[in-house]
Amino acid sequence: MCELFAKIREKNPSIPITLVLDNARYQKCKHVFEEAGKLNIELLHLPPYSPNLNIIERLWKHVKQSCLKNTYYETFNIFRGAIDTEIEKVNTSLREELATLFALNF
Repeated sequence: MCELFAKIREKNPSIPITLVLDNARYQKCKHVFEEAGKLNIELLHLPPYSPNLNIIERLWKHVKQSCLKNTYYETFNIFRGAIDTEIEKVNTSLREELATLFALNF
């Protein structure tokens, strides 16, 4: 985490930075808070048990509903391919359809 903070600050030396984090233990240790403070980076932790606020959770919900729910895949490669294909659609053909799902005001 601390290396990530340093790289982010290096690329953005003069702007305010706020990082939105979940509640993983490694993100909440004393060393992480100290390093963020030294680099003038604000850490904003999502409330516990709030996957609706985490955009990646919304993406996984969509993927599960669209290509995994009640579907059997004969091999792992086919299973993985279905997931990859659905994620690729998010950036192309489904972009407008999913805009509300990934919006910050839901």
